[in-house]
Amino acid sequence: MSQEDLNQITDLVTARTIFATKEVLTSEEAARYLGISKSYLYKLTMRREIPHYKPMGKMCYFNRRELEAWLQSNRIASDTELAEQAAAYCNKKGGAA
Repeated sequence: MSQEDLNQITDLVTARTIFATKEVLTSEEAARYLGISKSYLYKLTMRREIPHYKPMGKMCYFNRRELEAWLQSNRIASDTELAEQAAAYCNKKGGAA
């Protein structure tokens, strides 16, 4: 392996480490982190559906923790959870009657 190959690998590892540990992400980084296109991220920001910051009025920045919370919002219960909730509700209703 040549020194140039080693340098490229080192640069790639460094870039990925920084990306994985950054708290504030650019639009490009946020889109890559969320697994969506930049155009869809832009639509979400224009509709004010995703938390973001515009400190200078133009460029958007995103907080990684807020993105994670946004991703985990509106959780959909599994069929098993729904069945358990329904059974608990029916048992509660049946016992009160």
